[in-house]
Amino acid sequence: MKIPVSHGHLEAQLKEPSGSPRGAAVLCHPHPLFGGTMHTKAVYRAAQALNEIGLSVLRFNFRGVGASTGSYDAGIGEREDVTAALDWLENNYPNLPLLVGGFSFGSMVGLAVGAEDKRVIALLGIGLVIGRGSGNHYDYTYLSDASKPVLVVQGEEDEFGSGEQAEVLLAEFGKHITLMRVPDADHYFTDQLDALKGAIRDYYEADTMACFFATG
Repeated sequence: MKIPVSHGHLEAQLKEPSGSPRGAAVLCHPHPLFGGTMHTKAVYRAAQALNEIGLSVLRFNFRGVGASTGSYDAGIGEREDVTAALDWLENNYPNLPLLVGGFSFGSMVGLAVGAEDKRVIALLGIGLVIGRGSGNHYDYTYLSDASKPVLVVQGEEDEFGSGEQAEVLLAEFGKHITLMRVPDADHYFTDQLDALKGAIRDYYEADTMACFFATG
């Protein structure tokens, strides 16, 4: 399927849950210049988890990836892509709450858009790129101002930001952020994709989060 955007269109895939949807979600893929697409395994498994809790899930390719038009824009133009995906969801699911999630580069772009968009009621970040050595790659301080619940799932052995580094970083931003650390998982959750999927499903199935979504 194609989603209209200013540079042309975004290649996308929509997966419906088995019953009536309780909400709808956009999932953003990792860095386009390093092989990231909507088919990246961690993105696909996250979509499965959200489907299983009753959400319609939209995965799409950022500009310049796959059959999407346009070209890589260092995370700036990609924010417009996320907004276009949200617009499409709102038009097709006008009465359902919306969630934005992303993996790696996709988490940076998706969380930034979702934190500001009033249509979005919850955020999901997977494999945050916190930094190598002494420097941070991406700035996540805007999460401290987000009034909506945020789930971050981080591999304990993530080479771009360990579980411990994620805990130190996120502790400063407020109690609306929940960190789930996956033991023995690297950045791509190699051999730990089931654990990633389970962490997402368990969080959104909990009583504290179930109230954010319609009962169907």
